Amino acid sequence: MKMDLKYLQKVIKMLDSSELAEIEIEEEGTKLRLSKPRPKVFSGMTQMVSQPLAAPLQQSAPAVTVSTEKTEEKLGENLYEVRSPMVGTFYRTPSPDADPYVKPGDSVKTGDVICIIEAMKLMNEIESEVSGKVVKILVENGTAVEYDQPLMLIEKD
Repeated sequence: MKMDLKYLQKVIKMLDSSELAEIEIEEEGTKLRLSKPRPKVFSGMTQMVSQPLAAPLQQSAPAVTVSTEKTEEKLGENLYEVRSPMVGTFYRTPSPDADPYVKPGDSVKTGDVICIIEAMKLMNEIESEVSGKVVKILVENGTAVEYDQPLMLIEKD
């Protein structure tokens, strides 16, 4: 099989428009293998996989459904749920070698910076809307967050 540009473009277009992560074709001793990163879903967040996942050539990968329902857990009257105001990457620290803005048990006042969300290469400081004590941080440092995703719980004063 002779690989020409039109044939390669056609195979690449087929791979891009399908749900397949990888395609391998072998004909007459010539082997062609193309792969693309595909989103991997965990903890309600989407991240790109650095290694492509293998999928059979004859079948498309199963669709993945992400539930966006609010947490069923009942929050006490005194607990405030800090939610992400945007889609981006959650950071607990201003820089990799710095201390976190807040830790569980820390007291915060209204207006205190409690984390950063990076969106489109801009660092957005997220300020506390209530005064109180940080009870729990719900997101790991450096992970992707979605709009309105719970980030941490603060027990109001």
